[in-house]
Amino acid sequence: MAEQQEASQDAVMTRIGQAVILLHAGDREEARNRLAEIWSEIGEEGDYLHRCTLAHYMADAQDDPADELAWDLRALTAAAADVPDDVPDAVPGARPGTGPPRDGRPAGWEPHPGLAAFYPSLHLNLAADYVKLQRPEAARVHLARARAAAGALSDDGYGNGVRAAIARLERRLAAEPEPEPGPGPGPGPRPFPEQSP
Repeated sequence: MAEQQEASQDAVMTRIGQAVILLHAGDREEARNRLAEIWSEIGEEGDYLHRCTLAHYMADAQDDPADELAWDLRALTAAAADVPDDVPDAVPGARPGTGPPRDGRPAGWEPHPGLAAFYPSLHLNLAADYVKLQRPEAARVHLARARAAAGALSDDGYGNGVRAAIARLERRLAAEPEPEPGPGPGPGPRPFPEQSP
């Protein structure tokens, strides 16, 4: 029985991978259609790794930045679902001393190894979504979270690519002027906390 379930899970990831190949080849509509079909099969309560992976790529297949944000938020929510039931969730009623939650996860909890390296990319994508939607403060929050989670990345093509993308978006946001509450030009670029003197 466990072998059948494992094979079924592998089949879902294979199908997601096939849709991603279409996406990377430029067929966004067909990729969206296939990912939507898989999403309808696994649903909101499906395996968190499947939901996280699918939503992460479904966001990339969107044309509307608000839809992209919605899917990236679904991916982050699915990743946070990795918290086991027997771990206190640091909300009212939880055991004392568990600390504040981080991204909906209890302090001290470590994600599934397959998701640990996903968090920097999830937060990077959310930051990019917020930039597109002209919400720089929300972008800075997720960019800082991406930077903080980047320690889980390997020193390989994927990890180096995500770190480089984080640095590019940091430079872009640092160069944007801080909006003024009233009329007139902004005061100039605002550094990130780690760039402050």
